[in-house]
Amino acid sequence: MKKTVAFICVHNSCRSQMAEGWAKKLGSDVLEAYSAGTENYPEVKPLAVEVMEAAGVDMSSHKPKLLSDIPKELDVLITMGCNVDCPNVPSKHREDWGLDDPSGGPIEDFRETRNTIKEKVEELINRIENNEL
Repeated sequence: MKKTVAFICVHNSCRSQMAEGWAKKLGSDVLEAYSAGTENYPEVKPLAVEVMEAAGVDMSSHKPKLLSDIPKELDVLITMGCNVDCPNVPSKHREDWGLDDPSGGPIEDFRETRNTIKEKVEELINRIENNEL
């Protein structure tokens, strides 16, 4: 049975979107991936879309979502490192990945964040496959 996993950030415009994109591409056989933010935001950051596209992950149709747009109960809740508190989202496991936000920085910062998130998603998938979560 697949685990429901949500990646949460403030605006759901960069890191959490990248995590959702990687999770869907790399782990669709073991998890159902979602992402959301705690505040409205108009669009996914264009540089986030660009660096993910360069890595083979299409996020061109992604839009920022709010917590109310994802399942009410999750197996795994992951915050991106923006001190987001999600008391209204029940989950069996939660962790914070402590990632710096590349927004406003050069494309190299987005690439570095993309690569770090990919590694973390791969580790998450391994833990799910090994029944550690």
